[in-house]
Amino acid sequence: MTNGDDAGAAREQSAYPHLEVSTTEAGVRTIMLNRPERLNAVNPVLAESLPRAMHDATQDDAVRVVVITGAGRGFCAGLDLAEPVGLGNTRAERLDAYYWVGRWVQSITQCHKPVIAAINGAAAGAGFGLALACDLRLVSASATCTAGYVRRGLSPDAGVTWFLPRLIGQARAMDIVLTGRDITSAEAERIGLASSVIPDAEFGATVAQCAAAIAAGPPIALALSKRLLLGSSDASLDAQLREELIHIKHCFASADVKEALHAFREKRAPVFRGA
Repeated sequence: MTNGDDAGAAREQSAYPHLEVSTTEAGVRTIMLNRPERLNAVNPVLAESLPRAMHDATQDDAVRVVVITGAGRGFCAGLDLAEPVGLGNTRAERLDAYYWVGRWVQSITQCHKPVIAAINGAAAGAGFGLALACDLRLVSASATCTAGYVRRGLSPDAGVTWFLPRLIGQARAMDIVLTGRDITSAEAERIGLASSVIPDAEFGATVAQCAAAIAAGPPIALALSKRLLLGSSDASLDAQLREELIHIKHCFASADVKEALHAFREKRAPVFRGA
């Protein structure tokens, strides 16, 4: 699936330059960055395509889970320095030119559906930030991740300094950002950066199975769970308990909870419809 070869998927890549987009009958939308000759590094066209594809996935009721991956050997090598986004002449123009990195990560965090980063190869710079913004990071055993900015004399962008300390703690984040070193899949799993590390030969099939399993879950409960988790770091315990109560009441009012209870009594798997 992560290589775009699912025979049951409908392809929509023509609407999104430098992306290959497909959707399975189970509701798994795969967005594949498709510049393999550049390790899927970002140029101006790709910078515009991904947020648009994410927005459309968010708005499409047939989509239950989004998987982001890369074509070929890389996940995303960050900004394509051979074809950079135009900087402009003034400081304001330069800042505006690079605001695409904000749109990248915000298009993921603003998606109420689960988003999986299927990291099939190198994830660097803004590509690393893209992976950090996702809800789950499934990493191929041979893949590496790196902030890498200091190697080019740059400070981080793409939300790296926001997501990374929250995921692995300030001390480890400092080490990874200030050294710019590569992180192996084994280390990524050990420090909690990777949700799971998968053998290369099993990567596509395992990602597909994981995405399908989540897609079969209750859409309302998944969306509310994601909202609660994303908001928890800035909330007090009292505020978070109130939010949890509000959201679980919403769930109890849904048809999906009734279906889950019927399925439990009938000893069968529930069929959730997001209602």
